[in-house]
Amino acid sequence: MASTSGDVLPTGSRIFTSIPEIFFIPEFVFGGLVWMLVASNYVSPQNPMGWVMFVSVFCFVLTTLWFFIFLCGCNMSSIWPSLDVFYHFVAVVFYLSASVILAYFTIGIGQVVNSGSSLTPDALLKIYRLQISAVVMSYLATLLYFLHTIFSAIRWRRS
Repeated sequence: MASTSGDVLPTGSRIFTSIPEIFFIPEFVFGGLVWMLVASNYVSPQNPMGWVMFVSVFCFVLTTLWFFIFLCGCNMSSIWPSLDVFYHFVAVVFYLSASVILAYFTIGIGQVVNSGSSLTPDALLKIYRLQISAVVMSYLATLLYFLHTIFSAIRWRRS
């Protein structure tokens, strides 16, 4: 039975060429886009959109921290492969829940666009398009975190 050793996880510049660490950069991009699109938009209702903002900011900050831990080589302990799987699994669950909420409320905005509102049709259409973009980016971020989780679990299992 093989034990987990510190050389299982890449460090330094090797994180730019190894799977699943290569997903760090797209996770930054799509997670940051979700954050920016939701933050730059009309937010109603606030509570569910607050969850979407929390998830996008939380995952962005923790992925940044995770990235620098791997880059600096502080991931040499035998617990890091399991922590890697755990963090990315939590990120998938969080992002999936946020994506579903965001899609649900975007559908609601689409119904308001079609039925008329006190806002001008152009303003509603802009809000709707920004929300659609946020939904797409959120599901792409979910997919990237899911792939990262799968490849991390495979690596963890082999170690």
